Amino acid sequence: MNKDLLPYLHIALPVLNEAELLPRLLECLLHQDYDRFRLYVCVNQPGEWWEDPEKRKICETNAETLQLLQHFNEFEIKVIDRTTPGNGWTGKKHGVGWARKTAMDEACMHAGGNDIMVSLDADTTFGDTYLSSLAENFAAHPDAVALAVPYFHKLTADKNIDRAILRYEIYMRCYSLNLWRIGSPYSFTALGSAMACPVWAYRAVGGMTPKMSGEDFYFLQKLRKYGKMLFHNEEKVYPEARFSDRVYFGTGPAMIRGNNGDWSGYPVYSFHYFDEIRETTAHFDDYFKETKSTPVVDFIRQQLNEEDPFRLLRENFKETGQFVRACHEKFDGLRILQYLKYRQKDNTFSDEECLLEYLERFYPGTGRDELTTHLKDLSFERSDTEDLDKLRLFLLQKEEEYQANSVPSLPGQQLP
Repeated sequence: MNKDLLPYLHIALPVLNEAELLPRLLECLLHQDYDRFRLYVCVNQPGEWWEDPEKRKICETNAETLQLLQHFNEFEIKVIDRTTPGNGWTGKKHGVGWARKTAMDEACMHAGGNDIMVSLDADTTFGDTYLSSLAENFAAHPDAVALAVPYFHKLTADKNIDRAILRYEIYMRCYSLNLWRIGSPYSFTALGSAMACPVWAYRAVGGMTPKMSGEDFYFLQKLRKYGKMLFHNEEKVYPEARFSDRVYFGTGPAMIRGNNGDWSGYPVYSFHYFDEIRETTAHFDDYFKETKSTPVVDFIRQQLNEEDPFRLLRENFKETGQFVRACHEKFDGLRILQYLKYRQKDNTFSDEECLLEYLERFYPGTGRDELTTHLKDLSFERSDTEDLDKLRLFLLQKEEEYQANSVPSLPGQQLP
């Protein structure tokens, strides 16, 4: 395809204390085979950190990063200064969510409606054809409102880091695979370094909702409710596997807690809990006539304090398809996670036991043999990282099979 006919890309990048890894990202962008892009970088931290002896070094590093970016002339960069004295965040408006929104909103001011907004993080790498793969993907799917880019964490020479990132990625892929299996429209994995959307869709949903952390999840969920979402791309992104406390939750903090022995916030949920979800969502069309009691419906009643959580939807939507879509929007990705955490309180099995039961149920026989002969002795704490990596790669392969054959819209959804 003629690249001059492909969409222009606007890349939003939040940066905090990233002097070590940012040059590597700039190098990745410099070597792209696609030059129709502009980078928007928000260098940021709370303004009060300048007066905090424990944080001042981060401020000074940010100031050095600002100087580096302002003198970089290999390609076009719009630098947003939220770091120098007097320009830092004040009050509750701070964090990666505000920085990402600031960069994306700035890009939106300069972009055309059919241009593409790309979100990256400074710790991310990708191949030389990554940007062109995004442009071609959206050009082939002009009605798509978002892309959840496939991701992969490369291993390091540090066994503690490798064990932690493998455990975390296995958690994420098991979560996603079970959602794919039950036909959930919210089976995407939200990473700030791995998402893109057309500018017209960004504007249509009111842009990114600022969060101190977790903004990527809420943003993709909002876009998912709006229209067609893509899950497959020819190129992946490779976020850095590292212990990091730059955000309040996510990969880095999860690895830190996990390395200290606490994975309670990121369990491998029993597949039976996902089956309970399907027991409800697969029969939303039946609720158009009457709400039936299920564990999920009972949970929604309790959460929302509504005797019949679908009554108003029946009154507002006169067609079954519209009603089903509204049900999925009400019991969305956040509610699904809340339900799983609620059910997890009753779980008496280990993460390893839940994972093995899932594999035995859905990938028996040769599928198991492809992983390792030591699966029966699986231990996230003791198994060799090589065996954990085989397991991770197996789950990755199965997730890619779902992504390649994905249904892009919510049931009953009318595309904009």
